[in-house]
Amino acid sequence: MAVAYKRLGKSGVLVSNICLGTMNFGWHTSVQDSFAIMDRALELGINFFDTADVYGWDTYHGYTEEIIGKWLAQGGQRRENIVLATKVFNPAHREKDEWEPNRTGRNLSSMKIRRHLDASLKRLQTDVIDLYQVHHIDRDCSWEEAWDAFEDIQVQGKAVYIGSSNFAGWHIAAACESARRRNRQGLVSEQSIYNLNNRMVELEVLPACESYGMGFIPYSPVAGGLLAGALQKASDGRRSNSWVTEKIENARPQLEAYESLCREVGIEPAILAMAWMFQNPRVTAPIIGPRTIQQLEDAVKATDVTLDKELLGRLDAIFPGPGGAAPEAYAW
Repeated sequence: MAVAYKRLGKSGVLVSNICLGTMNFGWHTSVQDSFAIMDRALELGINFFDTADVYGWDTYHGYTEEIIGKWLAQGGQRRENIVLATKVFNPAHREKDEWEPNRTGRNLSSMKIRRHLDASLKRLQTDVIDLYQVHHIDRDCSWEEAWDAFEDIQVQGKAVYIGSSNFAGWHIAAACESARRRNRQGLVSEQSIYNLNNRMVELEVLPACESYGMGFIPYSPVAGGLLAGALQKASDGRRSNSWVTEKIENARPQLEAYESLCREVGIEPAILAMAWMFQNPRVTAPIIGPRTIQQLEDAVKATDVTLDKELLGRLDAIFPGPGGAAPEAYAW
């Protein structure tokens, strides 16, 4: 198993070509198991860890950051050995009935960015966030206001790089052009959903990232389990969540062809879906969200799988995507 390293977009920092997603920590994965997964990730060479101030869900928002902070506090150069990413935009409150518009509302006001960053630093038990990401676009807040806050926290040494998540191509352009007018670096990465079954970012998001020299960090590489042998698991009587069950019915012909192809080539469905990601030069590091160490190790196995042109063509035939970049995908 071989983890490689790539530049994060136009930045000089090197990140592993697998990003450890932590959304399950404290939710589907116990604190003890979360610690073990992070330890094993480091052993495997994974140095890119992603979280968000909203993760923790039913326990309370920010709980996942607290788990990571306790792991980092054990020392042993854990903090020095990772590129730590978190996000801002969503609510982040401990009690379900707790609400305050400038702290728990969804926005990118300068006030919220500053308050949320300080809260994340405290929970993570660190003095700097390496990659601070906008979790979603705020259509009502100007980029001038947001960049005021981001520039200040960078000057203060509280954040190194700024990234985006769930942006459309024109959102990326608006943010980067606003930063350019201020003679600032702007966004270094975009994090968005991308997998064989959902290739919409190929229309405009990936071309925008390429144009602005941004890294691309896709999440949900196995489509929430859909591309991990969902049909076979269902036929074996293994439980799946209602979301996956609904998606199975919507994509059954494609999944039947896909799982048949996996059996033919002798590659497990989840590993093939991940290998397709690693083969794409526009992808910096797909985010994996393992609930167990075994799921982590399975994802790393995919780095050793090479897909030839014929197999890539057969995957394109099953999951054709939007037809490439816009406007050629739908016009001349």
